[in-house]
Amino acid sequence: MVRKASFTATEEELDDVAGEAASRSRTYNESPLDARMLDLDDEAESPFLRGQKRVPVRRGPLPRKAASRLKVGLVLAALMVCAGLIWFFAHRYAVQSWRFRIDSSDDIVVSGAHNVSRSQVMDIMAADIDRNVFFVPLDLRKKQLEQISWVQSASVARILPNRITITLGERTPVAFVDIDSHIELIDAQGVVMDPPVGAQASYSFPVVLGTAETDPLSTRAAQMKIYMRLMKELDAGGAHYSRDLSDVDLSEPDDVKATVTDPQGAVLVHLGSSNFLERFKIYVAHVQEWRTQFPKLKSVDLRYEHQVIVNPDVVSVASIGDSPAPEAKPEAAPKKTTVPHKKKHT
Repeated sequence: MVRKASFTATEEELDDVAGEAASRSRTYNESPLDARMLDLDDEAESPFLRGQKRVPVRRGPLPRKAASRLKVGLVLAALMVCAGLIWFFAHRYAVQSWRFRIDSSDDIVVSGAHNVSRSQVMDIMAADIDRNVFFVPLDLRKKQLEQISWVQSASVARILPNRITITLGERTPVAFVDIDSHIELIDAQGVVMDPPVGAQASYSFPVVLGTAETDPLSTRAAQMKIYMRLMKELDAGGAHYSRDLSDVDLSEPDDVKATVTDPQGAVLVHLGSSNFLERFKIYVAHVQEWRTQFPKLKSVDLRYEHQVIVNPDVVSVASIGDSPAPEAKPEAAPKKTTVPHKKKHT
């Protein structure tokens, strides 16, 4: 029979063994490698541990987009309030401050006036003296200034703090006009202008006949359109035939009559309604010939093709008055003559 081996240890031996194990355990724990191994274990386990945690999220009473829009709206409202306050105080200052008051006529500056006197302008602007510059009715003053016969256009502007500037565009006269035995100036649009007061400019124009004071502006404008076309054609090519005209009768649009003056006398020339230059050249070429044939050359009618009627107005002149003059002679009757020049009509 075999007996089992047994080991019997005393308490002192057991204590020694336990101390040695504890020492080994301390050595194992204090090793740097072992410390790193423990850190790796913690890092490896941390994602799983964090994934299992739930973090509570606090939500506001408004969505994020609505909140941002509300903030923008509040900022804009604040800016509008500030702008309104600034405008209110600025307007109050501009209305009440003495700095913006027009003290005298020296604060009203006029430019572009050559034939318009300053007194004519100040008659209109006098009501604005001692007035706040912001209360001057610019549009009304512009219309009033354009009622002056010489003023074609006007602009009125404020120059802070207390000045008004006026710029005038004057009309350009193109002829004299006989209206009810009064000689005035007239422009290309048919506007009649008073003679300029104190102006140094001198004008040399023909006198337009056939215009009445009661004629509307549209009638005078149509007449002046014919006049401008006549002057343009007579001066084409540098001829300057218009210098020989003393007056132009526009009473009949289909028969423009011009009085031509030279050292030998004045002749009334009928030019019709077109081809003014061509017909006038016929007159220039044959006037001396007609004077040798007719000692008293009074008028010439060039409206008809291939023929000229000399003194066509003598009969009508002789019939003016209560009774014909006894000195009237038959030789003054109108006569026709052939013109050796072929005219082209359009």
